[in-house]
Amino acid sequence: MTEISQVREFAQRVVENVECVIVDKHATVEMAVVGLLSQGHLLIEDVPGVGKTMLARSLARSIGCSFGRVQFTPDMLPSDVTGVSIFNQMTQEFEFRPGPVMSQIVLVDEINRATPKTQAALLEAMEERQITVDGKTHPLPRPFMVLATQNPIEYEGTFPLPEAQLDRFLLRISVGYPSPTKEIDILDQQQFHHPMEDLEPVVSLEEVLAAQEAIKSIYVSPAVKQYIVALINQTRRHDDVYLGASPRGSLALYRTGQALAAVCGREFVLPDDVKRLAMPVLAHRIIVSPGAQLRDLSSASVLEGILKELPIPEGDVEAMGRQRPAGMPSG
Repeated sequence: MTEISQVREFAQRVVENVECVIVDKHATVEMAVVGLLSQGHLLIEDVPGVGKTMLARSLARSIGCSFGRVQFTPDMLPSDVTGVSIFNQMTQEFEFRPGPVMSQIVLVDEINRATPKTQAALLEAMEERQITVDGKTHPLPRPFMVLATQNPIEYEGTFPLPEAQLDRFLLRISVGYPSPTKEIDILDQQQFHHPMEDLEPVVSLEEVLAAQEAIKSIYVSPAVKQYIVALINQTRRHDDVYLGASPRGSLALYRTGQALAAVCGREFVLPDDVKRLAMPVLAHRIIVSPGAQLRDLSSASVLEGILKELPIPEGDVEAMGRQRPAGMPSG
């Protein structure tokens, strides 16, 4: 079995296990696994009660990781997230008491309800995989993933995420309502107990780390790289965009494209992978101009227009997998 087929089997096991809890949301669950494989962080934005917290908990339980949860509130301090140094009178030394961010999977519930100062406590952790408390740096465990939730409807008592914070989220996804038929299945499923109680790990930590390394060997042809960069540059030059996607957005499309290709069992990335990932990867990184806002244009609608107008790389898509340079290892 090749490395890529192992990654595909890994993804299938995790997705199927999470779907025991999250019903009728295959694309959303698959995107969460793509985020995991890409070593990125997820922003789950949706209305209350659709399963945002359950998605995070079931993903953590499926891969057997340590799980930390932070319920953000306006009175929360940065030390409530990162941890604090406490003086031990017995040893006459300061001891570090780690906060919930020192877990492998961290659920930050209602991230926009904390003050900017507390939100900023996550910046170093998300980007550099470490935290600094009282001048001392503490590395975070591997794998490390932040899954943050926020309600896009209720704005009272909230603090909008700054662009620097939003840009650190690899993907922004939503769960959405189930279909009426599937909602009846949910009622039947939870009649006596919650399916989360029966959820067991289906992959080991070693398999998670191996899969994260394996996707890096997925081939991205020059044509697909040019397509990624052209898409990013269009967001910067568009008349209705005040601030386009940064180079971090290019890297995010590149890495998630590799992960999605591996989940699909391919050893190379297609333009269709980039198009599918463009909305969850880029929409939250774009700020539309004031004039566009007056016309009720959103970043998603602007990005949709860019994707329609931008020419897709020509040629046989299967040939993109055969452009691998000589000597480059396959999956």
